[in-house]
Amino acid sequence: MHRQLFSSLSGGMQSLSLGQTSISKGLNYLTIMAPGNLWHMRNNFLFGSRCWMTRFSAEIIFKSVSFRLFGVKCHNADSEPLKNEDLLKNLLTMGVDIDMARKRQPGVFHRMITNEQDLKMFLLSKGASKEVIASIISRYPRAITRTPENLSKRWDLWRKIVTSDLEIVNILERSPESFFRSNNNLNLENNIKFLYSVGLTRKCLCRLLTSAPRTFSNSLDLNKQMVEFLQAAGLSLGHNDPTDFVRKIIFKNPFILIQSTKRVKANIEFLQSTFSLNSEELLILICGPGAEILDLSNDYARRSYTNIKEKLFSLGCTEEEVQKFVLSYPDVIFLAEKKFNDKIDCLMEENIRISQIIENPRVLDSSISTLKSRIKELLTSGSNST
Repeated sequence: MHRQLFSSLSGGMQSLSLGQTSISKGLNYLTIMAPGNLWHMRNNFLFGSRCWMTRFSAEIIFKSVSFRLFGVKCHNADSEPLKNEDLLKNLLTMGVDIDMARKRQPGVFHRMITNEQDLKMFLLSKGASKEVIASIISRYPRAITRTPENLSKRWDLWRKIVTSDLEIVNILERSPESFFRSNNNLNLENNIKFLYSVGLTRKCLCRLLTSAPRTFSNSLDLNKQMVEFLQAAGLSLGHNDPTDFVRKIIFKNPFILIQSTKRVKANIEFLQSTFSLNSEELLILICGPGAEILDLSNDYARRSYTNIKEKLFSLGCTEEEVQKFVLSYPDVIFLAEKKFNDKIDCLMEENIRISQIIENPRVLDSSISTLKSRIKELLTSGSNST
């Protein structure tokens, strides 16, 4: 039964039946039921606040100022960290997960002045619910250090990119860091103006804001360096519109502006030399499905390709077949070595030939457990139809 499940491929995926089931339907079924895109993990940075200990003179202590009082609570025998009791009460009242917030950015709880009530009122005025506000502070407590003036100015700048307050609230709910990580509004404003000036659309900037917000925390000079590098790369490869080239690359890979030009250059050279591509072929690749490879660690990309090549060579593939496989499915480079090998082995154990996998590489989008369950369903369907 297993041997009959997928027989020969002719002209891509010719039908090979097991009753009413064809090989093209079989592998397409596996592909369709898989996630639409290979999910690969990007680095997710967590930036904590430094904790400052302030010494007070007697003169300062007795002045009539609106600093909150601090209490002391022993967590263990070795440490007695200061805690702002009023802040804790406010946050608990707001529904904030104190343990989560303290683990993520403990320094916030040592600040003399915070603006949690102002933040709450500001976000409520923009349409955020109390639950969303509590979640934002729980996951990014540094948000409560921003002043109302800073929040208002930053919101107005975001509205130059995002079309409505509700959209911004939804972005903050998903990724509070994207809005609250920096309080340098002048740098944000300069970056927005620059990115618009090089031809990026509002849609493209919105994608950057939601996927790679660090782009707007970069110095203006850093973003200029990358854009100028990409423009020069496009011209050297024969692209007659460097602005269009930059726009395509950034839209396909929003993370590229937070990488170094050295890394991107190394990956362009890796793709060209490894696959013996001429300028036109390389342009098509990096403006399309290969764009996401450009911000990978170059060492990782090389190791991954070497592993893919060795595994496929061991199964009788030629150099030409390996290159065809990777070029038709560049996302395979993101798979960890063991995961790639295990998925290939899983399919081979079910008597699916390597030639079939090469012709239908997106079958590897699925997890091993999904692959096994789908194959089992196909086998069951085939046996019931005979």
